Amino acid sequence: MKRNHRLIKIATELSRIIGGATFVFSGFVKMVDPRGFAYKIQDYLIAFGLSEWFSLALPVAILLPVVEFLLGVCLLLGIYRKPVSRLFLLFMMVMTPFTLWIAIKNPVEDCGCFGDAVVIGNWATFYKNIVLLGCAILTVIHYYKITPFLSSKTALAAALFTAFFGVAFAVYNVMNLPIIDFRPYKIGTYIPDKMKIDPAKADQYETIFVYEKEGVREEFTEENYPWNDSTWTFVEMKTRLVKKGEKPEIEDFSIVELEWDEEGNRYMEAADITEKILSDPSYSFLVISYTLSDIRSDELSRLKVLADYAAKYRYLLYCVTASTFETIAEWERRHQSGFTFCHADELLLKTIIRSNPGVVLLKNGTIIRKWGSRSLPTEKELTAPLDRLEIGMAVDRKKQEISAVGITALLFLVPLGLIKWADARMQTKN
Repeated sequence: MKRNHRLIKIATELSRIIGGATFVFSGFVKMVDPRGFAYKIQDYLIAFGLSEWFSLALPVAILLPVVEFLLGVCLLLGIYRKPVSRLFLLFMMVMTPFTLWIAIKNPVEDCGCFGDAVVIGNWATFYKNIVLLGCAILTVIHYYKITPFLSSKTALAAALFTAFFGVAFAVYNVMNLPIIDFRPYKIGTYIPDKMKIDPAKADQYETIFVYEKEGVREEFTEENYPWNDSTWTFVEMKTRLVKKGEKPEIEDFSIVELEWDEEGNRYMEAADITEKILSDPSYSFLVISYTLSDIRSDELSRLKVLADYAAKYRYLLYCVTASTFETIAEWERRHQSGFTFCHADELLLKTIIRSNPGVVLLKNGTIIRKWGSRSLPTEKELTAPLDRLEIGMAVDRKKQEISAVGITALLFLVPLGLIKWADARMQTKN
């Protein structure tokens, strides 16, 4: 009997740790990139025919990961065992059938449960949720066997701090570029390499020959088709996917330069300059704006300073947008920016940088720097050619991200440690 109790306790503790760790990770990576999660929510809204709810995507993209993170931390700390285990079960009872529907209907290719940090298929997500549902059921039944890390006296403080931290962290990553870049357009990335893939890892196809004999059609491969049998009549040739391969990380990087048509009084496509940008041995600035009308006047002023600097040192500067040609013309008429405009897919621009506007510095196809709208280079920083300035030098992105994650961990764990210390002091006094 004692052995059974011990096994149940181990299984329960393991279940809440698995659930807690999964929720903490899932919530954290989405709090790192709330805008990216908001775009995923918009994909769902489009699939459900609810595009008019787009304005709710970002608030939900902040709130939901914070709730996940809070629930995960509470599970790991073992606080509020009964209500938390029930919330865990409720969450999984909603998400498991939902992800089953996604797996069957496939309205989006990736459910987005781990943001862009870990991309898994829809069926894999459903199977993962089956495991978590089992963990949730076990924790609900045997919640009293969970060992709490904090007493009831400090549990509320830990929960409130976790919620506050989650909201603050998510909002920070909305107002600035994410502290970790999970997308393929990271600083230091040589874009042309990401557009290629080893042929051995690509999709594999076979050629199928269709022949007809006495009114009966039959399919043959290249190895056995009846090329020398005159009794068979060739009908058609087609290809068939044999093995699904990998895809290049970057598939859709394409930028088209626009020119002003005086006769038609409008912008029109001039040339695809993708190769020109990627092969430019000098520096190039890409001012990226998904929607030009969202650029504020103070941001435009700083962009004009950057444009003047680029012109002075003969660097190329393109304003790449997904706005319509009519919108571009109207915006330029009002603001007289003098930018060279280019057009690109909105999804591509949102993938490159999580800011509108944002600036990407390229050199010979490599991403040197990225700036969000709140950190655009100032006139004081732009005092010499880029090869003589710090902002023109490549940074160690991994070191930068590790440092940011380390600081974030300290900002969370140190106060939590102080709460634990206070809890221990209270227990000692009692």
